[in-house]
Amino acid sequence: MIQFHSMQTITIWTIVVVIALVWFGSRKQPLAVFASIFRALWQSKPFLIAFISLLLILFVNKYELDIEQLMNISWDFTPVIHQLEGQFVNSFQQLFNHPFLTQFLAFFYLIVFQGLIVSSIGVYTASGKIKMAIAVCYAITINYVIAIPFYLFFPVNEVWSYPPAGVEFVMLQVFPTFEEHYRQFSGLDNCFPSLHTSISVTVALIAARSGIRRWSIFTGISALIIIFSIFYMGIHWLLDMVAGVALATFASWLGMKLAGVEPSIKAMLSERQQPLRPTHKHNVTGSNQTAE
Repeated sequence: MIQFHSMQTITIWTIVVVIALVWFGSRKQPLAVFASIFRALWQSKPFLIAFISLLLILFVNKYELDIEQLMNISWDFTPVIHQLEGQFVNSFQQLFNHPFLTQFLAFFYLIVFQGLIVSSIGVYTASGKIKMAIAVCYAITINYVIAIPFYLFFPVNEVWSYPPAGVEFVMLQVFPTFEEHYRQFSGLDNCFPSLHTSISVTVALIAARSGIRRWSIFTGISALIIIFSIFYMGIHWLLDMVAGVALATFASWLGMKLAGVEPSIKAMLSERQQPLRPTHKHNVTGSNQTAE
């Protein structure tokens, strides 16, 4: 049942998934899609700035755990969260438990989640929707800018690590070395808000505004699966998810605003429901011809 053995396995699968997703979303050859990203970086200054901002916040996030250790904060809000929501995750795990479901959800949590970010940028640049690619970069940046202070000053441990919650860390069934290999990228107390929730929902909300129907449907379904997985795996609390959805709503709205995309639902519906203009046919024999 072991599905992942190391970060090398994760990396290989992520590359495969990104290639598949950029083809699915853009209907273009992956090499052409990746070339479109570099071309957009060269030709579009707004996209270059947005992309650099994303890289910078990811660089800061890489050292978040080191900063956290230097701060040496002793307080812990995990008991407060548990008191507020009780045994929700425990009850959730009791309802759903199947080996195939474990493998499927682990794949989305570890692989598809990462692939959605890169793939979204590629799909939009390849489709000529540079503003949507800019919106993705800014929105994900905003997610991290808001989440990192919470991770530093509002530490909440993962559900499985809090004994009173009575939750199993299901991820270990398919990725036994998760703590040794993956934990360095995701701190045990970096729970509130859930970035898996916020980023996947952010990608889905922006996709809903992109006009690419198949990508909108896929990202929406993926976000629901990823949210399901955070409870199934015993990682996040219900309040983490609620905060993640709220963060995604704000980040996607502001990201689209910064990119010059109208983020309102009204604007989106008006584009989809715009009536067809009537066409006028002209009589080639002359409109003033007298009937016999």
